[in-house]
Amino acid sequence: MTKLLESGIVLRERYQIVSPIGQGGMGAVYRAADLLLPGRVCALKEISPRENELSAEALRQLQIQFRREARVLARLDHPNLPKVSDYFTAKSREYLVMDFVPGYDLREIIEQQKEKGTFLKYQRVMRWIEQLCDALTYLHSQTPPILHRDIKPSNIKLTPSGFLKLVDFGLVKLLTSDKARTITVVQGRGTAAYTPLEQYGSDDEHTNIQSDIYALAATLYHLLTG
Repeated sequence: MTKLLESGIVLRERYQIVSPIGQGGMGAVYRAADLLLPGRVCALKEISPRENELSAEALRQLQIQFRREARVLARLDHPNLPKVSDYFTAKSREYLVMDFVPGYDLREIIEQQKEKGTFLKYQRVMRWIEQLCDALTYLHSQTPPILHRDIKPSNIKLTPSGFLKLVDFGLVKLLTSDKARTITVVQGRGTAAYTPLEQYGSDDEHTNIQSDIYALAATLYHLLTG
């Protein structure tokens, strides 16, 4: 696992690391301050491949693919998706700069309800699902279609204004034009409780928009049953 960046480090002479938000096998997400826009807080998604496991050519191809995906994500504009505002490379690590989304994620909200001994209200949950369906419809209607591939309560944040934000595009995939397979800069299989079996196939296996719908249905079940 890649070593976390220390607080205070400045990347691209602009983004100052404040604290880590989370970490996975391929990198981390940081809360950062934008030094060019005082008062703006952003999230930096780091993609840091295991260099000793990849050839120089594989690393070069990964960087090309990352930039391709970053350009696609940067053009997205939807109220239930964090805005990608920048992307760059620093010391062999790739970074996406996104809006920082305040609030609790839905996993935390489920746990809060458990502590109270109650369930989330059906009407409230269905309002959330409506927002998520709208976001997925938007993603899947892009050219090429964009798959999230890791929809789950902990990747959905509820903002203080009541809007949901579908976060963590670490496993995003773009469908190729012939729809024969999907391509991505980050290898990953999603989260077992929310992931369809076909997503666990070989690298040549194909997943499609139904994979996101399956994960959304599993998320709905978890929200309603705790």
